[in-house]
Amino acid sequence: MSVTTYPQPAVPVDRRTLHKVIAASAIGNFVEWFDFAVYGFLAVTIASLFFPPGNPTLALLQTFAVFAVSFALRPLGGIVFGILGDRIGRKRVLSITVLLMAGATTLIGLLPTYASIGLVAPLLLALARCLQGFSAGGEYAGACAFVMEHAPTEQKARYGSFVPVSTFAAFACAAGLVFGMGIWLDEAQMQAWGWRVPFLIAAPLGLVGLYMRLRLDESPAFQALAAQAHPEHSPLRETLREHGGTVLCLSAFISATALSFYMFTTYLTTYMQVVGGAARPTALLASLVALFFAALLCPLVGRYSDRVGRRRTILTAGIALIVAVYPAFTLAASGTLWASAIGAMLLAVGAVICGVVTAVLLSEQFPTRVRYTASAFTYNLAYTVFGGTAPLVATWLIEVTGNRMSPAFYLIAIALLALAGGLALPESSKRSLDEPMK
Repeated sequence: MSVTTYPQPAVPVDRRTLHKVIAASAIGNFVEWFDFAVYGFLAVTIASLFFPPGNPTLALLQTFAVFAVSFALRPLGGIVFGILGDRIGRKRVLSITVLLMAGATTLIGLLPTYASIGLVAPLLLALARCLQGFSAGGEYAGACAFVMEHAPTEQKARYGSFVPVSTFAAFACAAGLVFGMGIWLDEAQMQAWGWRVPFLIAAPLGLVGLYMRLRLDESPAFQALAAQAHPEHSPLRETLREHGGTVLCLSAFISATALSFYMFTTYLTTYMQVVGGAARPTALLASLVALFFAALLCPLVGRYSDRVGRRRTILTAGIALIVAVYPAFTLAASGTLWASAIGAMLLAVGAVICGVVTAVLLSEQFPTRVRYTASAFTYNLAYTVFGGTAPLVATWLIEVTGNRMSPAFYLIAIALLALAGGLALPESSKRSLDEPMK
């Protein structure tokens, strides 16, 4: 029986290097989520441009179905890029993923619409989204691991929280851009060319991210691992054989992270318009306020998690979701600006706590030699099942049940599942990433 070896703790990096690592990780993460945000905020417009006219609800369901299909490629991308990241290093793989994501996002902005090429248009849209999903599969978990492997042991959540900050900032920027375009452009201009602009912005952002990542050194933890003489290993096989229980429990918790995140950031804006009857500018402005609130909350949650530990943070996240989700959806359905914004902020609290503790758990629960593979596989598995389908399932539940609060009940049920899985994980807040789990 082979014995897994672990590298000796690496020398702590200086604060300037840590800040550069955070910035480089955040910019790629920003590009990834900016695309998903734009797609969600423009869902009603995309539905009218890429699918046959005549049934707005069906077109919206088809738009969210394309949103969900792209997630099917995320676990595959997570496995491919995770294995590469555990073999050739985090830096190289993160440079590839940011370039692919930016390219796929730019491609969406160049696609012809249904009026031009008929049913080929939604097919091309789905293919572009699948390419984006494949590349995104290796991005988030890798960015988290890269930051965590540079961060001080006692402050992993504090520094790791800046990856979720870039996520919510991406959604805030996307909401602000779409909101501004809605003011500057009339509906005809928005339909003709305005919708393309947010997607095309990804090209220069991706090049900036690539430049920043290429200038970084590999993480100390991976350098220490690479310096050891060890036999060739299979990260995926080792993950499933030795860490299967952790994958299941962490996936259960991340299910709530994924669902609450997409309910808050992507679906709620559509919910405000379709259920609450709010105008698109009103819904976008309410979401914009809540997204800035979420970004500001992330570092506070990171400090809280470092202080009280991961298990208490998991418990706090579950309680926050269960208590807040019903009033959040009630307020979001009001159709008014500030009630909708307060509802979105209520939902944001649980989503932020889940997101921040997930970012650090992804790295803490797995050893260095399989960290990228295991965390990417676990994260993308949960996000494919519960994140990518969130807008589709929520829209379908309302259509089938006739109850506009049915998405809230769905989220409560998943939050209970998440608590069961998350609280089964061992406490890891004070453990160095170089140490094996007890």
